Amino acid sequence: MALRHAVLAALLDGELSGYQLAKAFDVGVANFWHALPQQLYAELARLEREGLVAGRQVVQETRPTKRLFHVTDAGLTELERFAAAASKPSFIRDDLLVKVQAADHVDAGPLIRQVEERAAMAEAKIDLFRRILRKMRGDLGEEEFLRTGGRVGPYLTCLRGLAFEEGNRDWCLRTAAILRERSAAGPGAGTAAVTREGTTRAPRSPEVAHAER
Repeated sequence: MALRHAVLAALLDGELSGYQLAKAFDVGVANFWHALPQQLYAELARLEREGLVAGRQVVQETRPTKRLFHVTDAGLTELERFAAAASKPSFIRDDLLVKVQAADHVDAGPLIRQVEERAAMAEAKIDLFRRILRKMRGDLGEEEFLRTGGRVGPYLTCLRGLAFEEGNRDWCLRTAAILRERSAAGPGAGTAAVTREGTTRAPRSPEVAHAER
């Protein structure tokens, strides 16, 4: 997916200025496509040159003149083409997971703090997604909104963001608890021994160790 398709999809709810588009990305679209405001402004300009969006000037009495953008018929056609094309699988690249992968060979203290910080960030996003979802569905219950509500696409992507952050939080909290427990038990507790050849072997029980003497 290119940034252009995320911008076109974000403009389906109506006219937006560049600033409003950046805010829309920040509270919704960013859970599946991150972009800086400068990137959005540049993409809007490209889309307008290509005729996929159209902009109009709005004169404001007490504020600077602004431009509002909307999707054109050509933009809708491009979204149709994009939606019909095969989607590529996504891949995770996360430096925190690399650190956890090496947890048996590094100081657990800083790693536990980073995992707990990630859990706190996920909790904040969970709260944000829940507020956005409540605002989207208004007085309707979720199941009723999903059956009969207005635009369901943004709601479904927010549900995906909520589920992701809930899973992220739960994994982080469990990981921090495991690392803290193993750290308190002392070095090497429950871990496999690493041989000089780089292979691993399971820790021996006291009985086996005694029998080998």
